[in-house]
Amino acid sequence: MSGTFPDGDLTDDKFLCGRLHLLQPARGYRAATDAVLLAAACPAGAGQSVLDLGCGAGAASLCLAARVPELRLAGLEIQAEYADLARRNGARNGVEMEVFTGDLAHMPRELRRDFDHVIANPPWYPPGGTASPVEVRAQAMQVRLPVGDWVAAAARRLAPGGWLTLIAGADSVPELLAALAPKLGSASVLPLAAREGREALRVILRARKGGRAAFRLLAPLVLHQGAGHDGDRESYTPEANAILRGGAALPARFG
Repeated sequence: MSGTFPDGDLTDDKFLCGRLHLLQPARGYRAATDAVLLAAACPAGAGQSVLDLGCGAGAASLCLAARVPELRLAGLEIQAEYADLARRNGARNGVEMEVFTGDLAHMPRELRRDFDHVIANPPWYPPGGTASPVEVRAQAMQVRLPVGDWVAAAARRLAPGGWLTLIAGADSVPELLAALAPKLGSASVLPLAAREGREALRVILRARKGGRAAFRLLAPLVLHQGAGHDGDRESYTPEANAILRGGAALPARFG
């Protein structure tokens, strides 16, 4: 592999109502609302360090940087093509971000340090679970390591008192919670429901290294208004609209 996508295979996509412009492959894995929600849920403060595990084209880190100034960003991405895009996207949006190519099982030496925050959006399809004919898209979406391994890798990289913020399928919650001990606690899970009364298919988990507070299952964040799709309109709820378009933070929901 060349390690980069040809320019003719890329689209230039707007995030946060145009505050960010991200290059993404037209036929590869493409970041969307999950990356924005993940960034909104991270409680990072100005000047803190953030490690993005499986950073893809950098969408979550750059959405976070659009809200929080002077972050020290680092990313780990197993696919060289996406790592290259993350570097390019950081530069074209004026955000400094170190991006390393590698995987969780063999993390680059440069990342073996403590971070205030770790964020992650692990793949959610089992091997063979996506029919995508595009190899880089299929690789980005298919599970290679159990989600518990992502939690363990994050725990190793977090400084004492640091926060893990992770978005994943709702069916992974038992495995996520089982993976927290002994290093992570004070966990909260926020279900993400497409509409009022719908089953949550995704969740956001937050947990703290060394945290001892009781587990909390939060009220769902409902993303869309109405009972079903209404034409071409996205029909976001006011709270979802403030996050997905305005770049608002989610931490207030976590208390």
